[in-house]
Amino acid sequence: MTNLNELPGDLPIPQDDGAADHLVGMRLPAISLETTTHSQFNLGQTKGRTVIYCYPMTGQPNVPLPDGWDQIPGARGCTPQSCSFRDHYQELRSLGADVVGLSVQSTEYQQEMADRLHLPFPVLSDADYLFQQALRLPTFVAAGMTLLKRITLIANDGVIEAVHYPIFPSDSDPAWVIDYLKNRAA
Repeated sequence: MTNLNELPGDLPIPQDDGAADHLVGMRLPAISLETTTHSQFNLGQTKGRTVIYCYPMTGQPNVPLPDGWDQIPGARGCTPQSCSFRDHYQELRSLGADVVGLSVQSTEYQQEMADRLHLPFPVLSDADYLFQQALRLPTFVAAGMTLLKRITLIANDGVIEAVHYPIFPSDSDPAWVIDYLKNRAA
């Protein structure tokens, strides 16, 4: 069975396809999404810095990943990415940033992962693709599912000021965010 916590060494590296070039300077849409903390979260009403890490889908224990998943550049690594944000959460908070995860899976699907990984922040469900469509976030199709490409947005008072895309390896994402917050956002 696949170990969701480890990244294989031979994953293909995603290339920058320009699909995120338009995002810096955009305002987050005033859309309320259901969260794993049993509430609604309106991204357009955020104050201060908010880190939104978007990921394709987390695997579940004893459930096979979609066929060919490891061959899709950037697809594999949602669990390590979430764990890395969990492990760096207090540092990110000390740098003045809130953190949320976001995928197109249902809140019920995400809840299993958030509980299993003990995530201290909410994970938002964009199951209706409202956030994805409003910002024209990059997607790909796997096993008949349209999924978000891995991308992290840093917003300040609801305006996107930085974008990390493509992200590889997935668990390196929080280090990029921390570097940005320490060196560029002061």
